Amino acid sequence: MNATQKANSYPFRYHSCRNISSPEDEVAGRRVYSGHAPASSVLELEDNENVREYLVDAKGKQRRSPTLVHQAIRKTLMDQPDQFSILNGGMVVVARSATVDDKERTLHLARPSIINGSQTQGELRRYFEKHGNHPDHIPSIKFEVIVTDDDALIAEISIARNFQNDVRAISIAGRRGQLDDLEVAIQKGFPSAKLRKAETDLTSDGDFLDTEKIIQVIFALMPEHLLRKLDVAEPSAKVFTYSQKTRCLKLYQRVVEENELADVYDYCLDLAPVAWKLYERWKAHQGFKGTRIRSIEREDGRIADVPDGVIFPILAAHTAFVRQDDAGTWGLHPPNAFSDAELIESAKQAYMEIADHNPWNMGKSRACYSTLLQITSIYAKLGTSL
Repeated sequence: MNATQKANSYPFRYHSCRNISSPEDEVAGRRVYSGHAPASSVLELEDNENVREYLVDAKGKQRRSPTLVHQAIRKTLMDQPDQFSILNGGMVVVARSATVDDKERTLHLARPSIINGSQTQGELRRYFEKHGNHPDHIPSIKFEVIVTDDDALIAEISIARNFQNDVRAISIAGRRGQLDDLEVAIQKGFPSAKLRKAETDLTSDGDFLDTEKIIQVIFALMPEHLLRKLDVAEPSAKVFTYSQKTRCLKLYQRVVEENELADVYDYCLDLAPVAWKLYERWKAHQGFKGTRIRSIEREDGRIADVPDGVIFPILAAHTAFVRQDDAGTWGLHPPNAFSDAELIESAKQAYMEIADHNPWNMGKSRACYSTLLQITSIYAKLGTSL
């Protein structure tokens, strides 16, 4: 590639890149590259060859609300950007020609275009803009670059790669009626609430509550002896409740289906409205003012949103206060001596000293969960001894 060609190409920087062309590709004069790249590499790519532009802000069209796909991408970027490359499907790009510069770790692409991944690109742009183009963590993204000058083939690839027919676990659970009792339970604390029971139920407009998140929170508060009945290894380590929402949903489905887990099911239904109220309270807890936790969103001087990575160890710490009353109903019973302020201060220290100022690190750190649980356990013991 001469200087003029290099100047007219798109410099696609990568972490890793392999030529994975098949024998058929080589015979047809195509090449296919695959690897991982910093997400910043895809922000300025065109998507003129894609059959689906970014749907939230499609050019020349009425702005649309975020779909479940957009919401899922946003949640990953907000809560687990370090896992983005394995949770996201990645991006497919076509180019008319490509030159690999291994020394600079750069693919010089001629007339590149996204053909699958415009929604991902749109959400990545939103993520970078939200952080002033300098996020604390620049996520990696999987990529596939198909090099061909066959315009007809490019059109066919774009159509084929955008064909989707995905039925997620939430839709299956909803169709089986496994979420109906949970919805009734939630309505005891939120009378007009409806749970999302299908892929088409959107939470962005406030019509449906996030069912998977509710179940995650319920498991975050679940006592150890109940978790042991589900064969959860190391039940005191509640890390999975933050990072594995699909696992939580499947565990809940098992609780619904197996008769011998009836007491666990009772706990889930009793705690559902209590757990969700606790989650919502901590998500906008004004006690975080002055903590200087930079990942917390603030609006007009008020705490607007605390990241789930900070919230889940706090929620799990409340397990020490979960018990049944004389009537056998599960509830949250913190002693009068307990105050949120001490838990917030401990969470701040864990965030800074253990999690290195990263909320997703905190949400996945057993040490953070253990540290906060030690504090609430002390209060729980004092309460029972009074």
